[in-house]
Amino acid sequence: MNGPKPPPPRERPSRRALLRGGAAVAASAGAAPLLAACGDGEGDGVGKDGTVTIELWHGQTDVGKAAIEALVQQFNSLHPGIRVDPGGGVLADSMLQKVTAALASGSYPDMAYIFGSDLASVARSPQVVDLTETVRHAPTPWSRFWAPARAAVTVNGKVRAAPAVLDALAVVCNRRIFAAAGVPIPKAGWTWKDFVETARALTDKGAGVFGTGWPGVGDEDTVWRLWPMVWDLGGDVVNKGGNGIGFADSGVKALETVAELAKDKSVYIDPKPGSEQMYQVFLSGRMAMSVTGPWQLPDVIQAKVDYEVVPLPSYSGRPMTISGPDTWTLFDNGPARVAAARTFVTWLNQPAQDVQWDVKAGSLPLSRSTQALPQWTAQTRKTHGLTVFTTALDTARVRPNHAAYPQISAALGQAIVSVLLGRATPAKAMHDCARQSNAALLIPR
Repeated sequence: MNGPKPPPPRERPSRRALLRGGAAVAASAGAAPLLAACGDGEGDGVGKDGTVTIELWHGQTDVGKAAIEALVQQFNSLHPGIRVDPGGGVLADSMLQKVTAALASGSYPDMAYIFGSDLASVARSPQVVDLTETVRHAPTPWSRFWAPARAAVTVNGKVRAAPAVLDALAVVCNRRIFAAAGVPIPKAGWTWKDFVETARALTDKGAGVFGTGWPGVGDEDTVWRLWPMVWDLGGDVVNKGGNGIGFADSGVKALETVAELAKDKSVYIDPKPGSEQMYQVFLSGRMAMSVTGPWQLPDVIQAKVDYEVVPLPSYSGRPMTISGPDTWTLFDNGPARVAAARTFVTWLNQPAQDVQWDVKAGSLPLSRSTQALPQWTAQTRKTHGLTVFTTALDTARVRPNHAAYPQISAALGQAIVSVLLGRATPAKAMHDCARQSNAALLIPR
């Protein structure tokens, strides 16, 4: 089947290129004890004219960089007593290592873009600012923020960051491939059995067409796609006692679905970090279904793919998906800089600013207040399928903010890859995952 040529790769915000850097997260987790030993940041940031300067490590590239810098410019013009400097830091994929090293050296930013899956590790530092009272007194009520956004920044009952980016997984379907095979587009309430059968029916080895794809390097992009399956089967990341994983059985069942896709050879296994090859296969018209987030829709539209967005399947037929929010985390460099950073992040999270960020950088609205704005309504009219992702936030779950999550993710990533490549049965892969993960959970933190 000869599909349209894909567009040239377009640089997108780095979180799209390597979602929540699984291997890097696990590797840097060993550096966490350094966080408790760090000292105060350098300088109080107050100039001779009384202006307080704060340093922002935003981690973005391309459209995300342009969007956040435009917002910073707006803020600076409206708040003459505060100057936000957005020039420091590194790309988001390397932010955890950079921040960890900065905290250990005692010279760290006032605010940084931290992946949600990294927050629990970073929040162990006494220099991370508690934002519980900040969000309680913000202009937009905290209850108006989507539940996944609130959960992603809450650690041990305290708000340890502000939500920065919100998303959800759904399935983007290539209508032309479905029509050519005479297969109807799935509808809400479909199951993972339906997904496997649909992928099999739409795979055409001779034409190089795959039913679907899955990241195959074992990073967090590989892992987070399995959690909705685990949750729907009654499992959880960590058991109620906190001394072991909560997906020993449900994980096997979920991996059996992965094994079916691999056995049928209906899944394109992306061998490189970032899933770029997998997405290019879809954009070129050689993949029928892409499990992805709203950030992918601009590329799909640019490639002129005739597409439909449908909710993620489940085993039960009930709505189930995952949201992977990222965060703006604040660090204590003295009262003046902390106060200025609180002012900035509160302003940034308000609907008028949030909607600008969402439209330009490819995020879902952080709050229902943003969702109600005319700008977001116009964006949903312009972008077919976007409402499917927003609706999914009603039932979306997030990964727990647990300090051992990086090790659990690394172990599960290895298990998924071993099943995708046919190197282990689901039971054997899950046994190895449980052994490594349970050992990590027993380490005092």
